[in-house]
Amino acid sequence: MEHLKKLIREVPDFPKPGILFYDITTLIKDRDGLKGVIDALGSRYRGSAIDAVIGIEARGFIFAPALAYALSAGFVPVRKPKKLPGERVSITYDLEYGSDTLEIHKGAFVNGARVLIVDDLLATGGTARATAQLVEQAGGRVVGLGFVVELTFLGGRQKLAGYDVFSLLQYDK
Repeated sequence: MEHLKKLIREVPDFPKPGILFYDITTLIKDRDGLKGVIDALGSRYRGSAIDAVIGIEARGFIFAPALAYALSAGFVPVRKPKKLPGERVSITYDLEYGSDTLEIHKGAFVNGARVLIVDDLLATGGTARATAQLVEQAGGRVVGLGFVVELTFLGGRQKLAGYDVFSLLQYDK
């Protein structure tokens, strides 16, 4: 997977001084890079009988539909408030400085559905943990959480104890 790391641009001091931002747009614009990500995630989860792939707004929407297609599964978006029409299930969770809310359509999948959660980045783990709780609240069974990039130094994996967590690329600084 190291060849994929070479396609990720590192942007210092974004979005604020002292932050090193890992920009995946340079990865996804490369046809071999995008294909490599989907193929690698597909290989990891093929044979897992996934019913639905959840994509977390917004960058999870880039990978989750393509992966759902590769796994012959459905795609279900998890969105910020007031973006989904109809009845929704929601969860509010704490962030480092405040809180946030995520929503999913009520009835997005059948009770007991095997659900894979996919996002571009695992950082502190708060959003991924809230998404897993939301899926369970909506009646799904989380069979895994897959990420393109994991910032291991932020410890997000610890917030996901008890879940199968997989990341293609890890950064430890």
